[in-house]
Amino acid sequence: MTTIRTARLAGALLAAGAVLLSAAGCSFTSQTFSCDTNSCTVTLDGDGAEVDLPIGPSIRLGGVQDGRASISVGGSSVSCAEGESVSAAGLTLECTSVSGDEVRLTASLS
Repeated sequence: MTTIRTARLAGALLAAGAVLLSAAGCSFTSQTFSCDTNSCTVTLDGDGAEVDLPIGPSIRLGGVQDGRASISVGGSSVSCAEGESVSAAGLTLECTSVSGDEVRLTASLS
């Protein structure tokens, strides 16, 4: 009886661990991103789009106006235009494309 209960408990713990590991990577509520060890390439499309990165705090797009993206990074607010780099909350953000209501950027550890 104890062996069966132990096996069930171990199976449940392994399943829960697999769910936690998949959720602990990169979670997102925006469009797309990809990460390597020290940086992530992110596309935020639309006001309020947000991504949680494994290398740092979450990044949220406030909006795009006149070619500048307003971005919140871990509670700090910054803005950037295409080709500009800014730093906030331990990350350097390079805005590689800003158009319409979309921003593409590379987030790297500072």
